[in-house]
Amino acid sequence: MLFWLHEIFHINLLGYITIRAGIAFFLALIISLYLFPKFIRWAQRTSSVQPINDWAPDRHQEKASTPTMGGIVFIGATIIATLISVNLTNAYALGALITLVLFMSIGFWDDFAKIKKSENLAGFKARTKLLLQIVSAFIVACFLCYVADFNTDLYVPFLKKPVLDMGMFAVALWMLVIIATSNAVNLTDGLDGLATVPSIAALVSFSIIIYITGNVKLSSYLLMPNFAVSEVAIIASALIGALCGFLWYNCHPAEVFMGDSGSLTVGAFLGYLAIISKSEILLLLIGSIFVIETLSVILQVSSFKLRKKRVFLMAPIHHHFEMKQWAENKIIVRFWIIAILSNVLALITLKIR
Repeated sequence: MLFWLHEIFHINLLGYITIRAGIAFFLALIISLYLFPKFIRWAQRTSSVQPINDWAPDRHQEKASTPTMGGIVFIGATIIATLISVNLTNAYALGALITLVLFMSIGFWDDFAKIKKSENLAGFKARTKLLLQIVSAFIVACFLCYVADFNTDLYVPFLKKPVLDMGMFAVALWMLVIIATSNAVNLTDGLDGLATVPSIAALVSFSIIIYITGNVKLSSYLLMPNFAVSEVAIIASALIGALCGFLWYNCHPAEVFMGDSGSLTVGAFLGYLAIISKSEILLLLIGSIFVIETLSVILQVSSFKLRKKRVFLMAPIHHHFEMKQWAENKIIVRFWIIAILSNVLALITLKIR
């Protein structure tokens, strides 16, 4: 809408990515802050609350009455702000919207099944959820490759030029990035606000990288690839605003959880941003907390299967620190610090090429 006003009435101010990104941020923030109190009251009235896994630490049982599925609110706010602010003729912006809608749908139905049966494990079976993620990631990857005709070169941090052209194998890598990141954020979402701030930090980093990648002068100066992806920075900005509104109610003690409808979607979107910014490898640093959480689960499961011994008291690793009697706030804030520092380091690496 705003871009059309720029095109039709020649309002130059609305032609700037930064201006529309700022508008999208505040629109999503305001919508999110407005809707969440209403959503929380509705969820409490209808018992749409978080079923707690029996294996979770005892202190989690007190959260059993906390509303969940907050992801549909902040993702909805993001989509509304995006439709108002972004140029919908941009293929990469459309790809971002497709990613948000597909993965929010998976998460919504998973959350809904858990709420309906009042059981944490009553959602999709692991294989079913993975299959749906594979299909969704395949749609997004094929859209990028065959509709948006996106570059299939693989870039590595610190190198000016791509290391190889992945060709048809790019679709497989992009699917892996989207699915892995989606599940990594989902694993991290176990404490109040734990996944929210690292997600915001990662979105800020990707917004900057995508803006640079879409700007001819800046990408040339920093020796980075140049693609017409800047519009997606507006969507990332909208999601940052929506997540800030969510964090207002999600910080400890949480009044609402994002649920799979939020965590799966945010993770998939971060994977999408990594792909279009040619930062698939840098994602490991930008999403360091998500990587640590995922590795802790892999190590725990592998060790128990091979040696019948556990590496951690409980996995993911944030539960390990809970079992060591760390205060929840201490775990959360320390993880936030690690996430922010790793993103600062990731941005510093952009100049080293």
